[in-house]
Amino acid sequence: MSFTHVKQSSIIKIALLLSILVSIPKTVFLYESGSTDQLEFTGLYVADLAYRFVFFLVFSWCVLQLNANVGYAKYAWSTPVRMGVMMLINIAVLIGTLSLFEFLYPHVVRSQMNAQDKGFLAFTYLILLLSLFFIGRILRLQVDRQENRVENEHLKQQSLQNELMALKNQIDPHFLFNSLNSLTSLIRGNEKATQFVKKLSYMYRYILQSGESDLVSVKDELKFLESYTYLILTRYRDRFSIAIDIEEAYMDLEIPPLALQLLVENSVKHNEISGTHPLKVHIFSKDGALFVENEMRLRKTFAEGTKNGLQNLKKRYVLLLRKELTVSTENNIFSVKLPLIRTR
Repeated sequence: MSFTHVKQSSIIKIALLLSILVSIPKTVFLYESGSTDQLEFTGLYVADLAYRFVFFLVFSWCVLQLNANVGYAKYAWSTPVRMGVMMLINIAVLIGTLSLFEFLYPHVVRSQMNAQDKGFLAFTYLILLLSLFFIGRILRLQVDRQENRVENEHLKQQSLQNELMALKNQIDPHFLFNSLNSLTSLIRGNEKATQFVKKLSYMYRYILQSGESDLVSVKDELKFLESYTYLILTRYRDRFSIAIDIEEAYMDLEIPPLALQLLVENSVKHNEISGTHPLKVHIFSKDGALFVENEMRLRKTFAEGTKNGLQNLKKRYVLLLRKELTVSTENNIFSVKLPLIRTR
């Protein structure tokens, strides 16, 4: 899910409203404390109120921006760590604002602040900070909730479209399997062709069955990949090779169906495959995940496709496993990390 910022218009409106509200008590305070003897309703008094209002407005905008957007936009921290860091930054902003306010005040307003006024100012900013912190958090939660609703609606629409597409493209499996069996009987004398049809039949059966499951075991996925690899080798022969080094302990862990096949297909589709530059795919296990790697030699012309396979796999990982699929291109090696899960 992409990060959505809280709208600047909302932040500015709230910052403006709070700045006006916290400026009102200052007027009452000046009259009740008798400090109007020092600051009569002249240019100095207007300058004092305007100076405070501008500082309140800028401070409110910064704190809201921090607690509604900046604190959530970049770093994927846990909630306790995030809240702790944001509290420290909020306190630093408070101290910095108060220090800058008191430093610039005599230069801008042309008057000195007394101790009582400084204490009232610090108290006002502290209350304002606490209010802004919780308002920023509420704004963030509202945007996240709305984003989740939109994402859920999108997934529902996508699910309905997939169901509709499945109905449109539905073929009687028995008809297809009977046709493949008939084809096998016709080419019985050709061992390679017979084997090819058997692998194709197995692949189709696996695809049909996997459509009923969100996750499959690594063992089952590798068995399907072996059939798919056979088809690739039939076409490219010694120009394509695949090495699989997966520990036995990983075989019962689970993975989204067709994930390995998609990545191998992606490598074949986007890389040069020739006698001088054969394609080698390496699949291995490490740190609770599977890795699919190949050296990058991108084709000058790409095969036609939707170009959404990898993105769809990333979305499936987030939805099914609540984990991120990691893609790396360091040292000219295209590497995809597939986290695994145990549900049985």
